[in-house]
Amino acid sequence: MSIGIVSIGLANPGNPIDQSSIACFMQKAHQLNELDSRKLSFLYRKSGISTRHSVLRDFEKSDAKDFSFFPSTKDFEPFPSTKARMEVFRQTAPQLCEEAVKNCLSKTDVNASEITHLILVSCTGMVAPGVELELMRMLDLEDSVERYCVHFMGCYAAFTGLKLADKIVKAEPDAKVLMVSVELCTLHFQKEYVEDNILANSLFGDGAAAALVMKSESGLKIKSYLSQLLREGENDMAWGIGDFGFEMRLSKYIPTLLDQGINKLKSKFEEKFKLSTINNFAIHPGGKQILQKVQEAFDLPASANIHATAVLNQFGNMSSATILFVLERMMHDEAIRGEILSMGFGPGLTLETLLLEKG
Repeated sequence: MSIGIVSIGLANPGNPIDQSSIACFMQKAHQLNELDSRKLSFLYRKSGISTRHSVLRDFEKSDAKDFSFFPSTKDFEPFPSTKARMEVFRQTAPQLCEEAVKNCLSKTDVNASEITHLILVSCTGMVAPGVELELMRMLDLEDSVERYCVHFMGCYAAFTGLKLADKIVKAEPDAKVLMVSVELCTLHFQKEYVEDNILANSLFGDGAAAALVMKSESGLKIKSYLSQLLREGENDMAWGIGDFGFEMRLSKYIPTLLDQGINKLKSKFEEKFKLSTINNFAIHPGGKQILQKVQEAFDLPASANIHATAVLNQFGNMSSATILFVLERMMHDEAIRGEILSMGFGPGLTLETLLLEKG
């Protein structure tokens, strides 16, 4: 019996916002002088990102008078509270999830009424009763559907959701598991001009993705997986709940730490996955430098990251949903056959690895 991801559906809020427009917003929000504004613009131009999506349209407004969420004051005070941000999450996340699920199921012969398990993944919002319950109502799912929530695990959380789905189907071979990731990262914009915020504000976007996991010989077969902590990076990537949204610690040393960690783990990867025989890679595009460091660590050609680079360019880093955007592109790339080694990174510093096979 093979278990696989048979379909992936995607969704993003609103129209894409140019990275240059977001840079202008940040210059105003941080109240930068001319020199620092030029430095910030340079960072945004070199980010590898052209556009991002947000549930907040303020990021594309040139005049603060047109803001609908942030105050129109020069210093952005009173700065929106965590409660205000979670209210936007509550109002917008279910609709985005519904769009992703409908897109996912439209590519299959499976009806929503056949779903037996629902896994919701998010590290950018939490409410109860949760988004998964509202999604069940919107999709008219059976009240007997088993539901699970994976919260606050960061960019690698979709791997956790996929592993859970795989274990469910192994235990219940007739199960049809819907895993939905929704990340509204831009809700947590922080205006203090410090390194962590500068990096996070330049990278993150909003999006949702849904994956159907079930017994199947089609799609991307789930073969094996490996989880590894890189404890030397424990303090370099972290989430915390603050009074004004979720606060992220995002060190500039993360790409180097990943490079060092992967090099140390190469023998373990070879033993577990037969690394030397794999030609296809799906790397979480956490940033331009992360993709470059992973490429160098595995001695890969630039073409190995073509789909991850394209996702980063069009959408930015959408936390846990991002890897599903990469895998969806690879599912439809006829040139890709055989095994795919997928990797995601997050707080811990955690490295999650998933071996898939495309027929």
